[in-house]
Amino acid sequence: QIIVDDDDSKVWSLYDAGPRSIRCPLIFLPPVSGTADVFFQQILALTGWGYRVIALQYPVYWDHLEFCDGFRKLLDHLQLDKVHLFGASLGGFLAQKFAEYTHKSPRVQSLILCNAFSDTSIFNQTWTANSFWLMPAFMLKKIVLGNFASGPLDPEMADGIDFMVDRLESLGQSELASRLTLNCQNSYIEPHKIRDIPVTIMDVFDQSALSTEAKEEMYKLYPNGRRAHLKTGGNFPYLCRSAEVNLYIQIHLLQFHGTRYAAIDPSMVSAEELEVQRISLHSSSEQEEQ
Repeated sequence: QIIVDDDDSKVWSLYDAGPRSIRCPLIFLPPVSGTADVFFQQILALTGWGYRVIALQYPVYWDHLEFCDGFRKLLDHLQLDKVHLFGASLGGFLAQKFAEYTHKSPRVQSLILCNAFSDTSIFNQTWTANSFWLMPAFMLKKIVLGNFASGPLDPEMADGIDFMVDRLESLGQSELASRLTLNCQNSYIEPHKIRDIPVTIMDVFDQSALSTEAKEEMYKLYPNGRRAHLKTGGNFPYLCRSAEVNLYIQIHLLQFHGTRYAAIDPSMVSAEELEVQRISLHSSSEQEEQ
């Protein structure tokens, strides 16, 4: 747990795993309902392959600028000049906001945006955003749970939702209220500020909290972004489709292997591996074009 603001109540909780010699790790930002440990499948797998990954849980911030300022101080504290960001849902929006906020002296080397959005108005809640802080915790939890998938689900997805419900229960009123405020207060991404950052857009084809319009908007915003589609996975593919998600993360980070922005320990990358990944990258991009 780390405090970087003057306010002692603002505590960042994080898991920092993998080789500390890596100066450009992959940082995970959770959704509204998530805590740092919702990415445990990624932490376990990626560190096993030699990557350095950090999973975060943000403190209570009530606006995007305040979040970005706190996050910048956290990176300074960790002595990280540039990082790769994986953001899920709200985490994806905040990742884009941070890239935008630091565009003059860039801190974000690349983005993986999972079920993310670029404009908060899609939730039609901008008018209530300022009243979340007044609501009791049970009402806030109800709002969040309203976006979770219902109906028959396969066992992995059901387990994933159970895990997220459990994480949601662990969040206090102010944590939830502040995240919902960040999720819904009127704001959008300015693409011209982050046009040059390599982006992978990861989304699912089955039921999730994001509308088709919101997804289309993301594709328009990042015309050169890579797309990582999962047939199924719902709102939390990193939990219930972790093998696919982890593969897409590796494919995304491959472009930085052998550079100072590699998120992996160079000794863990063999020439054969690089070749295999290059071939799989090539074939997956060909499939997309078809």
